[in-house]
Amino acid sequence: MLVLVLSALVCVVWFGLIFCHGRFWQAGPVLAPVRGSQLAAGNCPEVCVVVPARDEAASVVQCIRSLLAQDYPGALHVILVDDNSTDGTGRLARSVPDPRGRLTVVAGRARPPGWSGKLWAVAQGVARARELAPDSGGFVLLTDADITHDPRHVSTLVAKAQADHLDQVSEMVELNCASQAERMLVPAFVFFFALLYPFASVNNPRSRVAGAAGGTVLVRWSALARIGGIESLRGALIDDCTLAAHVKHSGGRIYLGHSCLARSIRPYPHPADIWRMVARTAYVQLGYSPLLLAGTIIGMVLVWIVPMQLALLAHGLPCMLGAVAWVLSMASYTPTLRRFGQSSAWALLLPVIAGFYTLATIGSAVDHHRGRGVVWKSRAYTEPDGAISTHMRGEGTATAMNRTMGDDVG
Repeated sequence: MLVLVLSALVCVVWFGLIFCHGRFWQAGPVLAPVRGSQLAAGNCPEVCVVVPARDEAASVVQCIRSLLAQDYPGALHVILVDDNSTDGTGRLARSVPDPRGRLTVVAGRARPPGWSGKLWAVAQGVARARELAPDSGGFVLLTDADITHDPRHVSTLVAKAQADHLDQVSEMVELNCASQAERMLVPAFVFFFALLYPFASVNNPRSRVAGAAGGTVLVRWSALARIGGIESLRGALIDDCTLAAHVKHSGGRIYLGHSCLARSIRPYPHPADIWRMVARTAYVQLGYSPLLLAGTIIGMVLVWIVPMQLALLAHGLPCMLGAVAWVLSMASYTPTLRRFGQSSAWALLLPVIAGFYTLATIGSAVDHHRGRGVVWKSRAYTEPDGAISTHMRGEGTATAMNRTMGDDVG
């Protein structure tokens, strides 16, 4: 009887996810590229790009070159904040040819108490941007030093914001999917992100779900001022979705989609690299709560692993119901696999992949309780109650599937 109830439950859960959860399984919206020459002459407000960078020598030159090569016809400033790097990041950024004088490199100051490293660097960059662009009618573009941008990217983002009167436009950049570990785990990472933050719900002004992808966040100066500036986020370790929540819940309109014009060049060649990426802030997203951790583990097992077990091990009606749920889960994953150019056969391993992410989340909690906390770029954060926090409000979800690939807390 218990097996029958369990099989019916997982089937109901999956029908609910497929039909009542913001169409999370769809591939997600992608903006059509817009050239700078296509923008109307009076529709090109000033844009300041802020790039926080800490020990990014391997990628910073490619990133800055791509930003300086933007075809955006309006005023464009690129501000890189060298966050106390030890590998020559700032020097390498300054070495990039800048014939139009668009680049400013700021030497980061020591981080004050209560700030995450990345957001302190962003705040310094935003302050410098305000000096360069005192007019409040433009935009700030927040991006990372491990991302390269097609020359049309800024024009495309601004065109979307202007056409739809949006306060924030964010895109999940293309991620590396070259190594065996990346092919197995990276598409699922994006899939779980969409499950947590369904793009259709994020983009719906009537929904309280708010999300963003830190690699590309274009925000209006007016919206940033309305929420109290970067200072209002200062302790957030999951800063992109925190910013989106603040903007949306203050009455702003936001957009989240996939990018075909920006790409992360940070590799994750081994499973251990992806494990560390997830584990560093998974427990943060759960608010350091053992109860939420337990609920997350139960939910992950129920949604991803139990259907397969029922389909393979049960008999009769429980087997049939389990098989239906398993097929639904694999079918929901297929659009994401296609987006990454991967075989649909990878969907068969989705329960195993979900188990990997669940174990990484448990590892994140273990690290915290051992006193290691969130460690990234040689900085550690362990405070669970105020100075350093998630600042997540109204997301309607509390799970450990962290979504910060390519988004360093610094």
